[in-house]
Amino acid sequence: MTDKAAAVRVVLDDLEAEEADLERLLSSLGGDQWARPTPAAGWDVRDQVAHLADTEEAAHDTATGGPRNLGDEVAKFENGDAWTESGCEKGRVLDPAAVLAWWAGARRRTLAALRSLDPDARVPWGLGMGLRAFGTARLMEHWAHGLDIRAAVGRPGTDTDRLRHVAWIGANALPYAFGVAGVEPPPGRILRFELTGPDCAFGPADATDVIRGPTGQWCRLAVQRIGCGQATDLVAEGPLAELALAHARAFL
Repeated sequence: MTDKAAAVRVVLDDLEAEEADLERLLSSLGGDQWARPTPAAGWDVRDQVAHLADTEEAAHDTATGGPRNLGDEVAKFENGDAWTESGCEKGRVLDPAAVLAWWAGARRRTLAALRSLDPDARVPWGLGMGLRAFGTARLMEHWAHGLDIRAAVGRPGTDTDRLRHVAWIGANALPYAFGVAGVEPPPGRILRFELTGPDCAFGPADATDVIRGPTGQWCRLAVQRIGCGQATDLVAEGPLAELALAHARAFL
């Protein structure tokens, strides 16, 4: 097995574990809990799961060349937000058991499809990404929406070693995040992350700038579940590090 194939397998194994953890939680919820509001304005638990189900179907077809690929799906709507909302609307006409079955089936089909692909495959999702990054993006999305669901039902989870993947994609998404924010990184600066709990590091050891602190805080910041002012344990050393904390964004 090549190093790339091994890296892809690790990500997909952790994606499966993250999804299974969420499925155990959802399977334990009562009907009234599915109607509880989540931190995402206007979304209840059922909306969160319907969104995951709908995007898993799009993820499957984007990775495999199916009809519901992301580009064609979003093109049917005024913008990406309208497409996202359409997934929630599909779930609103279903009962919680049906929404759970929809997502559970979609996530299993997508995972099986990703495992069948060549490790060198690229997936035309957004700007396009390799298979490792795409699997990581699906893990990130399930973890982030899982945070919202857990907050709604009062069942906080535990930060696991799987967060190292979310931290990695958050770090690698910074050029995109800066582009969305319309800011230019300072020239000649290089960023390194030294995070703990789980321990992970990205970037060269001789980097000019460093972000240090809890992995969980960086991940929550990157998926915009907390703001920079709430990431009080993250320390930015250098102007690029400060810019990264101010504009972190690990999703489209």
